[in-house]
Amino acid sequence: MSDDPELTRTLNAWSETFLHHSMHEFKKFMDECSLSPSQMITLFRLYHGEPCSISAVGSLLGISNAASSQLIDRLVLQGLVERVEDPIDRRVKQLVITTKGKTLVAQGINARRQWMETLTNEMTSEQLAIVISALSMLTSCASNIRER
Repeated sequence: MSDDPELTRTLNAWSETFLHHSMHEFKKFMDECSLSPSQMITLFRLYHGEPCSISAVGSLLGISNAASSQLIDRLVLQGLVERVEDPIDRRVKQLVITTKGKTLVAQGINARRQWMETLTNEMTSEQLAIVISALSMLTSCASNIRER
C-alpha cells in the first residue's frame, strides 16, 4: 500500500481532466437534443433500470409528483418514454424507455467517450501500452475496494 502524494495529485489531475472533457461533451450533446439534466437523469434511470413510476422519478430527482409528471409528459411527447400499465396493478402506470430513448441515451454515452478517441490517436503505441497496463491495474484495485 502506498501513501504517495504525487500519485494522489496525478490521479486527481486525471480525474478532473477526464470529468471536464466528458461532461463538456455530454452537456453539448444535451443542448443539441434540447434535453435538461433532469430529463437525461430520468432517461438514464430507465435505460439502466427497470420500469418505474412517476413518483419514483420524483424521488430520484427530489421534485414533486406534479413536476415529475410534467417532465415525463415532455419525454412522452418526444417519443423517448411511454407509460404502460403495471402488470400487478392496472391502475398504476409504469414508465418505460422507448427504442428511440435507448438510442438517444447510447448516443449520449458515445458523445461522452468520443474525446478519448482523439486522445488515444495522439499517443504512440508505446504510450498506449503503458496507459493500458496502468489503467488495468487501477481498475482492478478500484474493483477490489468496491467489493470489500
